[in-house]
Amino acid sequence: MTATPGPSRPGPAKLEVRDVTKSFGAVAAVQGVSFPLYAGEAHALVGENGAGKSTIVKMLAGVHRPDTGTLAVDGAEVEFAGPADAKAAGIAVIYQEPTLFPDLSVAENIAMGNQPLTRLRQIDRKAMHANAARLFTRLGVHIDPDRPARGLSIADQQLVEIAKALSSEARVLIMDEPTAALSGVEVDRLFAVTRALRDEGAAIMFISHRFEEITALCQRVTIMRDGRHVCTEPVADLSVDDMIRRMVGRDLSALFPKQDTEIGETVLEVEGLGREGVFRDVSFTVRAGEIVALAGLVGAGRSEVMQAVFGVDRYDTGSVRFLGKPLKAGSPRAAMAAGMALVPEDRRQQGLVMDLSIERNVTLPRSRALARLGLLFGAAERREATSWTSQLQTKLGRLSDPVGTLSGGNQQKVVLAKWLATDPKLLIVDEPTRGIDVGTKAEVHRLMSSLAARGLAVVMVSSELPEVLGMADRIIVLREGHVAARLTRAEATEENVMYAAMGQQVTT
Repeated sequence: MTATPGPSRPGPAKLEVRDVTKSFGAVAAVQGVSFPLYAGEAHALVGENGAGKSTIVKMLAGVHRPDTGTLAVDGAEVEFAGPADAKAAGIAVIYQEPTLFPDLSVAENIAMGNQPLTRLRQIDRKAMHANAARLFTRLGVHIDPDRPARGLSIADQQLVEIAKALSSEARVLIMDEPTAALSGVEVDRLFAVTRALRDEGAAIMFISHRFEEITALCQRVTIMRDGRHVCTEPVADLSVDDMIRRMVGRDLSALFPKQDTEIGETVLEVEGLGREGVFRDVSFTVRAGEIVALAGLVGAGRSEVMQAVFGVDRYDTGSVRFLGKPLKAGSPRAAMAAGMALVPEDRRQQGLVMDLSIERNVTLPRSRALARLGLLFGAAERREATSWTSQLQTKLGRLSDPVGTLSGGNQQKVVLAKWLATDPKLLIVDEPTRGIDVGTKAEVHRLMSSLAARGLAVVMVSSELPEVLGMADRIIVLREGHVAARLTRAEATEENVMYAAMGQQVTT
């Protein structure tokens, strides 16, 4: 992606954050933060997980009220009693995970809370459809207003959210990690729409951990660290190294701290694995002390292969051997008992029970082993959870707090702690650093490398090429469900991985 120039001079400040603070109990989430959002400009908000970005977003969305300080729209101070007030002030938030009603139509979702009525005070469905169609035409996308929201891709769901914001005449659009689950083509389409809105005079606040997206879309960046404002500067004046240094307060000498390891015996053997319509004839091995990456474009079948290996999904052909023995198909229990662990891509839906405590989430896979006479005592859970959250340097309040109160990076650490506590021989990590900040990424990479150095076999599924190239000993590139290339660390380059992923000849 290349940087997109914005206006040579910003327009008036559409929205201002003025010296706001917000605490939750003894935790100061935001401390004296100020910055403006200008009309006709895209403004990045960046920082490590736990830096206070989400709290800022929730204050702007009317979910939280500042303890001190003020918000201003068009120069006038405002107080939001709730999200409806923020919406009425022209502020719309598009979250990483869209919040559509799946059983309603696209048009009904767009009109929710603002449905057009006939003279008889009934919902005017014809006008609702026409309004949705008009919005999609303005956005330059083709989505049927009458289709149910269920089944839409994440990218199309986010476009529906943007249409919803436009229908309410929002002039401030806050986009919180909107590209985390999108392919490159979908990101390009979303950015084209966002640039058009920016050029029409909307103020865009864009939150992302991907620096190439920030430089491609944004003209100004505000950096936060530990709840405080570090700087607000033009993106063109800062290098990526500058931004990282200011985010984490230190130089990151190695984002990918790969250790040299002694490769041991074969731990996993996958032979001719196939599932009709999903993947076919997939074969590879993983040895102790080795990190093997499964790379490829979105939809190539990487996650599906590893879910089949772990027993979450079925497979029709082929076999899986673990530590030299056949592994029962379709049985996660058998995989866990044999010594496998799976850290899924969607940590919120598949990796954690969000309403349970941190300590209960860490100990869930070992609850039977920790029980005495069939009873699970809190002290045993606490000891286990304390040990692992300390080893992973997890930032938390109390172990008894719901895991949903943690930042995304610390939730990922809890998922890792949960599975490492089972003392696995093979760790499968699916998108291990999705949606987490650069500092926490370095910690996760360091942990994976140290685990491999201790003899653990690691399979990593990742969409981030720098992560694949920086961490993997070998790379298996999948394309449309089959193995397109096998590359050693020495052979692997961004060009070779992408050539294979797109069906082109790899040059070595």
